[in-house]
Amino acid sequence: MAQKRMNKRQQRLERQRRIKKKRRKRLAIILIEIVILAGLGVVAYGMFVMDKMDTTTLNKDKLEVYKDTGDYTNIALFGLDSREGELDGGVQSDCIMVASINNKTNEIKLVSVYRDTLMKVTSEKYGKANSAYNSGGPTDAIALLNRNLDLDIEKYISVNFNALADVVDALGGIEIDMTEEEVYWTNGYCTETSKVVGRETTELSGAGVHKLDGVQAVSYARIRYTEGMDFKRTQRQRIVLEKIAEKAQKANVITLNNIVNKVMPQISTNLSTANMLGLAAHAAEYKLGQMSGFPFEVTTCEKVKNHKGSYVTAVGLEKNVSELHEFLFGEEDYEPSSTVKDISNEVIYMTGVDPETYKTTTDYTYKSGGDDSEN
Repeated sequence: MAQKRMNKRQQRLERQRRIKKKRRKRLAIILIEIVILAGLGVVAYGMFVMDKMDTTTLNKDKLEVYKDTGDYTNIALFGLDSREGELDGGVQSDCIMVASINNKTNEIKLVSVYRDTLMKVTSEKYGKANSAYNSGGPTDAIALLNRNLDLDIEKYISVNFNALADVVDALGGIEIDMTEEEVYWTNGYCTETSKVVGRETTELSGAGVHKLDGVQAVSYARIRYTEGMDFKRTQRQRIVLEKIAEKAQKANVITLNNIVNKVMPQISTNLSTANMLGLAAHAAEYKLGQMSGFPFEVTTCEKVKNHKGSYVTAVGLEKNVSELHEFLFGEEDYEPSSTVKDISNEVIYMTGVDPETYKTTTDYTYKSGGDDSEN
């Protein structure tokens, strides 16, 4: 009798064990399904985001990629003087930046290339850096950076006036410490910017910290008539980008989604869905490091052989490229390519701006020092 009761008890325990096992198995399956669905959701969202952008495919053979820079992802950023929404060429690139991401530390360094810098724009032609995008779109603009700076850029992002204004407004504005002179010129630029962007703004008053809306932030980034001229303007552009990055990292999902819906249609890029998701995965970990203008040491030159107008001229492009690779990648005593050396010598011939004698042959010299914080 006792044996019979034991058998029944064992059978009951066995049934309970099998039920628990089935439940655990069912729970595991549900969890796996949730993970898969979440993953599909992320991919679907990524595809949704990409679908809103003007995505392009570039011919890598035409980008003149130089040797691999190792543990770095380098992306070209172009801010376009686009009044009618043009993104793929036919307009000047008012802002030219290289964002270099250290994939080991997640630090991002930004370098602005002065738009009027005399560079080799095509295989045969010299001109201002910003003309490359106008004549050949992102392909020629990226090729210019790789050709003149020994870089390995393959990806780019281009935005217009409206996109920058929309981002700032979606984030609730950005705070910037401004001088009296900057306030004056920002107010002046706001008239035209308001027409381009299609919304009104208010007038700023007095030096100090101001909370800028989208129109004001774009106007501030466009100023070029203060001390430091275009050199100082690129620093303002980097400041605006830094302030946007700071607020975006703290923004909630609803705000970020609003930015996606408003801004993505105004962006042109060749980043793939996989690229976008890879960058998004580390978004919270990224930190903005040093920022600078390039060339590090430049001068203005009014007399350029076979060219009209004023040009920003590197005081020795070869030397500046060597400094650039140390600034971005920590490469000490970098030896520029034969292509860069040839371009550097040609610029010296065309302008007379020789690193050994430039102080006596030019009117204005500006040295960024390789880091905005040192200006």
